[in-house]
Amino acid sequence: MKKQNLFQITSAAKDAEIFEELLKQEHFLLERIISTGQISPVDEWYDQDREEWVVLLQGTATLLMDHEAGEQVSLVAGDYIHIPAHRKHRVIYTSKTPACVWLALHF
Repeated sequence: MKKQNLFQITSAAKDAEIFEELLKQEHFLLERIISTGQISPVDEWYDQDREEWVVLLQGTATLLMDHEAGEQVSLVAGDYIHIPAHRKHRVIYTSKTPACVWLALHF
């Protein structure tokens, strides 16, 4: 066992979004995501086969849900959201300072 800290951020996160697998089993994946201003590419949507529960632990972010509905969801530290499988969404804003620290559970 190795102790780690969810809020420890390497300098590499300033240049690229970081996805780290924390726990992985057959039916779920828990990952930490570090965002420092990165957003989804324009006109690209996440359309995942699995459901996702995500919590923003630090920073601020905005998601755009389902391009037809155009619903924006603003998140601050402590906010979480459940995204059903195949619910199209994209990240349209993440704060640089402080960096966004996410926990995402895919199941």
